[in-house]
Amino acid sequence: MSHIVTVKSDVRDAAAVRAACKRLGLAEPVQGTTRLFSGEVTGLAVQLPDWVYALVCDTTTGQLHFDTFSGRWGDKRHLERFLQMYAVEKSRLEARRRGHLVTEQTLADGSIKLTIQVAGGAV
Repeated sequence: MSHIVTVKSDVRDAAAVRAACKRLGLAEPVQGTTRLFSGEVTGLAVQLPDWVYALVCDTTTGQLHFDTFSGRWGDKRHLERFLQMYAVEKSRLEARRRGHLVTEQTLADGSIKLTIQVAGGAV
């Protein structure tokens, strides 16, 4: 039985993946074919803390591929944290691309509040 999990998350921006990795103190992601337990996948490989196999982001399809063997080979909390940082960094990149000012506040529960100021107000 295969242990590989595929998640559709629309992780398509390589720059945002790199920014999320940098922010989390992870190694620079590597583009290429990566071996998981039950096969190989191609994309941006991200090595999450204490994961046996890398998380692979296919920026063409937006899908994530990983093999945690029901948590024995990697804690999904690291994946959730990466996805949170990806979303924050992608939002920041897009807002700045449009010339908007972005401020960020980490809330007590660990969530992140982004405020994007556009001409004439805030979103």
